[in-house]
Amino acid sequence: MLAALLYGQEDLRLEQVPEPIPSDGEVVIKVGTATTCGTDLKVWRRGGHPKMLTPPTLFGHEAAGTIVAVGAGVTNWQVGHGLHPTIGDRIVANNSAPCMECFFCQRQEYSLCPNLTWNNGTFAEYLKIPAPIVHHNMLPIPDQLPFALAAMTEPLACVLHGMGRFHVKPKDRVVVLGDGAIGLMFVAVLAAETKAEVLLWGGNDQRLEIGKKFGAAKVFNYHQVADLPGVVKELTEGWGADVVIEATGVPSVWETAIACARPGATVNLFGGCPKYTRITVNTEQLHYSELTLKGVFHNTPKYVRLALLLIASRKIPFELLISEHRPLTDLEQVFADMKARKVIKVAILPC
Repeated sequence: MLAALLYGQEDLRLEQVPEPIPSDGEVVIKVGTATTCGTDLKVWRRGGHPKMLTPPTLFGHEAAGTIVAVGAGVTNWQVGHGLHPTIGDRIVANNSAPCMECFFCQRQEYSLCPNLTWNNGTFAEYLKIPAPIVHHNMLPIPDQLPFALAAMTEPLACVLHGMGRFHVKPKDRVVVLGDGAIGLMFVAVLAAETKAEVLLWGGNDQRLEIGKKFGAAKVFNYHQVADLPGVVKELTEGWGADVVIEATGVPSVWETAIACARPGATVNLFGGCPKYTRITVNTEQLHYSELTLKGVFHNTPKYVRLALLLIASRKIPFELLISEHRPLTDLEQVFADMKARKVIKVAILPC
């Protein structure tokens, strides 16, 4: 089968590899649609990820498709065969699953599990789902839900996990820094589920327009602003935002996020920065302003389920995040377009 492999920094290759065969407890799906992600872009640019993968490896982590094979012990799932793969159950699988046994899992802090089972390889014709993911984080897709929307379950689950780490009150001013898919998802969920005033900052006017469609009260292009924290304070009677969400993964923007916060605020440091990077924090502000700084990583089985339910409800038009549908053979150009910020998410069709 044709599949994408990551060999290192900006070294992505399409190669013929053997079709996967499921072992005990595993499932193989025919990929219906895979979606690109800002994390994919970061991993491609950096040449790896401290937790998810080590090159050379199959690449991509968001997809939905139909079951075409199962290993021993897998029951209650319909399997498609041969010329009729579409009769298999339509599923989406998260890209990880916790062990359910460790110190953190026993405390239901599943995203901190040191034994997470990771899965990569969605940019391919077929994808094998490891047994722990089949057991804990593989879900059936409603018949009417397109694969491209279902494939966004994983990033939305991360956003919902992030939302669960802070409390937004009615009329709170929430600043979102970053107009990528994650930042825009935060805007969409905040606007749909809370009565907060959402202020979105980004660097691309087309993306900021999507932010407006998702419900942002105001949008700002940071290229046109010399003092971002200063503008936030002007908009908040001189105090700063009640909640700040950093969704870029850039250390300097982490510092900007903290500078935008009012006394007593929560700062959600959601975007993962490059390994070994550091930030500087004003200890006087942190202490006397009683700031809460939260690092937030990944998702949990609870939020994977809630994410699929929210997508399937069609309450939020998440299709606005999909810039294009492209064949797998265009993947290298797709990543060049992502790097140039020409697209947000691209739906990749395996054939």
